[in-house]
Amino acid sequence: MGEPVRSTARRRRGRPLAAGACGLLVAAAVAGCSSAPAGPPVINFYTAADGASAYAAGAEACTEAANGRYSVVQQTLPKAADDQRLQLARRLVAGDSEVDLMTMDVTWTAEFAEAGWIEPWPEDRAAQVAEGTLEGPLETARYQGQLWGAPLNTNTQLLWYRKDLAPQPPQTWDEMIQMSEALHEQGLPSYIETQAAQYEGISVWFNTLLTSAGGQLVSEGGEVLVDDGDAAHQATSIMQRVGSSPAGDPSLSVAQENDGRLQMEAGLAAFQVNYPFVNASINTPPPDGGGGGTFIDEQGRPTAEDTGRQVVDEFAWAPYPRVDPNRPSSVTIGGFNIGVSTTGGDTEIAFEAAQCLRNQENQLTNATEAGVPPTLAGLYDDPAFQQEYPAWEAIRDSLQTASVRPKTPAYTSISIVLADLLNPPAQINPDVIVPRMATEVERAVNSEGLVP
Repeated sequence: MGEPVRSTARRRRGRPLAAGACGLLVAAAVAGCSSAPAGPPVINFYTAADGASAYAAGAEACTEAANGRYSVVQQTLPKAADDQRLQLARRLVAGDSEVDLMTMDVTWTAEFAEAGWIEPWPEDRAAQVAEGTLEGPLETARYQGQLWGAPLNTNTQLLWYRKDLAPQPPQTWDEMIQMSEALHEQGLPSYIETQAAQYEGISVWFNTLLTSAGGQLVSEGGEVLVDDGDAAHQATSIMQRVGSSPAGDPSLSVAQENDGRLQMEAGLAAFQVNYPFVNASINTPPPDGGGGGTFIDEQGRPTAEDTGRQVVDEFAWAPYPRVDPNRPSSVTIGGFNIGVSTTGGDTEIAFEAAQCLRNQENQLTNATEAGVPPTLAGLYDDPAFQQEYPAWEAIRDSLQTASVRPKTPAYTSISIVLADLLNPPAQINPDVIVPRMATEVERAVNSEGLVP
């Protein structure tokens, strides 16, 4: 990461320079007090490491578009989301004037807003951001009736499946579990892959199942709602069935996104719920120049010989399975929003630069080069985007019925509590875990007790 660039046009915060400082030094260094080079404001844009080159390209494009009024310099944060959050928190608490803009994980909105680390978007600029932006991603940037970020990119999960093993994709989790067990009985690939390790992924899985069943974890006002109705019982029952099924992956309790992808590519899984990156991966030829995927025999079993179709030829996508047959699934979405810090330079210029960084051209670059779906509805009709994302229509449809993670400053603690309670999924007892979950989430919201 390069050193933050300083600008003489930056707004000063913290202790002001004494009024007579230059007067006291006039005999020795009067030129030193007056010769600081003038120049356009510099906006430092701190971004996640993944996709940094695409974000840097956007910074260059916005600098050029500013025609000398300001420049944007991309700065790279650590790779891991927790490390990104920690570095930003430390710098913002310290009043770091070199942090102007930042990519904020959608889970940080409430926390950063409550802490006073980010500026709310003025009404006129908020209206400009909302115009043409998909509602799901826009909702991730709202908190307590205000907009706190500009949606830069998003992400959602789909069902990825083997059409040779499931000519018609399952519509519900119940149906998918039944199909998986039937494949297992025939000696065919049967695994259902999802994210069930003790980390954020299993919390997202639970939240998606919960909201798809009509439930909610925590209200924006902090009221714990997880034990209100039967939705949490339905969600945890599905997780337990997937984890304990004889057709299931024995390593499910340590599985993250890439693990499910690899199991599918190895010909061991029939289904996976995962993000759109898996499509590009399975279609990427190996270094020897052969096709992607793994060879399978005529019965669908993996084999080292090229005696049948390849997994890549049978790879397909469908909507995320429903919990309730009569209710569309409500997938928990991810992504980044651009936040304007309260510690940086000229906020008006920062707001303008943020809008440029998330314009249609830059979002298309992020989508095609960094592999992150856009938040602008119009891009889903762009042939360049559609070519890179064959599942574009399913992605757009999923975003239109999406759910967001609980809007609370305590979300990080809640997620840790959930991951601890729900792992391993095979050992979940819904009758026991739901009441306990309500208690533990309540304590997390109130900052009580120890986080696991």
